[in-house]
Amino acid sequence: MADEGDVLINLDNNANGSNGADDQPAAAIITQYVKDLSVENPNAPDVFQWTEQPKIDVQFNIAADAKTDEVHEVILKININASCEKGPMYLVELAYCGLIGIRNIPEDQTHAFLFAEAPRILFPFARRCIADAVRDAGFPPLMVDPIDFATLYNQQLQQARAQRAAENGDTNPPAGNA
Repeated sequence: MADEGDVLINLDNNANGSNGADDQPAAAIITQYVKDLSVENPNAPDVFQWTEQPKIDVQFNIAADAKTDEVHEVILKININASCEKGPMYLVELAYCGLIGIRNIPEDQTHAFLFAEAPRILFPFARRCIADAVRDAGFPPLMVDPIDFATLYNQQLQQARAQRAAENGDTNPPAGNA
């Protein structure tokens, strides 16, 4: 590809003799949506008289389900439980999904995209849904702290490798980043 005064002049993807085949790696969000949202305010209206600060427990999980060879549904599940000594204040359960199109990408990179990059892209939208749901339940909006999905993904890979090594009797599991 040649540059001419910051203007690309050769955009031919067939330069490698691909015969017009769609063999370029591609990954994209096709759409995103709320699959399931549950909000509970079990002690209303009494809870609005409570002055104690809530203890907030945030749990999340990521799942991916292949819909076709090139389309996967990534599900970001987030559960919020706010409680104090008097009892639960509110509960929010969200399954926020994205349909992800992936083509011509190796399996290990596809796995990393589905379980690290796609959740990173979806998270701000899920975070907004949670903030709105908590606000609509009558509480100040809850802004969930950002999550470093890439670091968590790498930690899980290392733990899985260490577990496999321990099961196979290897006392020196491989170290380092995936």
